[in-house]
Amino acid sequence: MADVLHKSLDDPDEVVEFPHVRVALVDLGDLTVGRMVNEPGWRWSTDIRPTVGGEWCQARHVGIVLSGRLGIDFPDGTSFVFGAGDVFDIPPGHDGYTVGDEPVVQLEWAGLRAWAGFPTGIRSRVLATLLFTDLVGSTELARRLGDGPWRELLSRYFEAIRGELERFGGREVKTTGDGMLATFDGAARALHCAAAIRRAAGRDDLHLRIGVHVGEVELVGQDVRGVAVHEAARIMAAAGPDEILVSDLTRALAGGAGFSFEDRGTHVLKGLEGEWRLSVFVEETDARKA
Repeated sequence: MADVLHKSLDDPDEVVEFPHVRVALVDLGDLTVGRMVNEPGWRWSTDIRPTVGGEWCQARHVGIVLSGRLGIDFPDGTSFVFGAGDVFDIPPGHDGYTVGDEPVVQLEWAGLRAWAGFPTGIRSRVLATLLFTDLVGSTELARRLGDGPWRELLSRYFEAIRGELERFGGREVKTTGDGMLATFDGAARALHCAAAIRRAAGRDDLHLRIGVHVGEVELVGQDVRGVAVHEAARIMAAAGPDEILVSDLTRALAGGAGFSFEDRGTHVLKGLEGEWRLSVFVEETDARKA
């Protein structure tokens, strides 16, 4: 069964305000849905253009008017007015405004981020260190423990991870079944956190595979997207039990901080082009055991 995504516009991920307009936004996977309230007197060219620039609004808008009347002007002189219940698909290159003395309330599911000058495309891409965890043998463990004890153990496991993320400045992006994806602003922090997570899991006799990778990602609400996320997941999948496997770039960036690594040679990672040189992060305690 596919995942069901659910959020409320009464508890939005983001709220954006310009003169005479307020927008509540939620992100559902790749879809951004917004509720926009345009006050009487609102006009895109007067209230939004000074911030985002351009002569005409260059966003394509798809949505529905819930109440009020929304006016749209085009450069060729044509105009349209949409009222309550009207579903619209407005092409780029227009000016929008509130008609009359009643606020316009509308829902949109395309065009809001470009309309408001949100970071989109290249401007929303940042360099991040990605950390993926996965619990080894989780299916067998869940079967052996039973539903109740397994849920309790999993809850304790995630609580431990979140404690280490807070300690090392990581940000939880999402859970992935019995694993987690987190981001960091540096490779060293991510590796310290990975080692701490592994130690915490070991106290409950849990064994993890962890992947750490540095790459450019796209910010989509609270989520991160892009090829680098898939690369990090594949690196994690190639790790053995209790291994912290890292990409060559991660090793290069963290090497100056005095970390130790063991070369694991080149790998072909499923769905990715070329060969990838990977290394295992070795803590000082690991090195002494060897």
